[in-house]
Amino acid sequence: MSPEATTLLASIPLIAGGVGGARLLRRAWGDRSARRPLWIVGGWALLATLTFASAFWLGPARGPFIAVTLISVCVLLVVAWGMERRTARGRAERSLAPEPSNRGAKAWRGWLRALLAGPIGMIAAMGTAIAFVAFCPGAAETRLVLGGLLAPLLWGAAMAWTLADDKILRATAVLVGVSLATFAAAMLKGF
Repeated sequence: MSPEATTLLASIPLIAGGVGGARLLRRAWGDRSARRPLWIVGGWALLATLTFASAFWLGPARGPFIAVTLISVCVLLVVAWGMERRTARGRAERSLAPEPSNRGAKAWRGWLRALLAGPIGMIAAMGTAIAFVAFCPGAAETRLVLGGLLAPLLWGAAMAWTLADDKILRATAVLVGVSLATFAAAMLKGF
């Protein structure tokens, strides 16, 4: 069987399962009963199983890529299908902007936030990328490229989180802890 035919045949269960998993998660979103955790676990388990099984159907590199792409499109379609158009509420009732912090501005908080978003976030992102390169299976060149692509993405996530989080000491503890743990793990494992 040709690779195109195999991909086409494998896309049918991926699309059906993607829609099914998305519907289970959407149902969990609206259901506030005791069954809600079951819907969440069922939806994520179905999506993870499809992604894992696609590696056997389509190959270890191509399968998960195709699965994640098709499942993402299916989830987007399920979300778009349930979209409602509502009339806008008055501005006095609800503002779209989040409430600002009630604390006063202090110079040390600004400096710490700048350090967390900049160099400390970069160090944590580099440590995570280096640990990924050290522990990820595959060819060394592929691991290095993936780690290089992962570092700026993680640094951006660290910046966004530290600038948006109101608890500055929690962000400090997490980023410093991630930096220490990932660099230590990478040094112990080696390349």
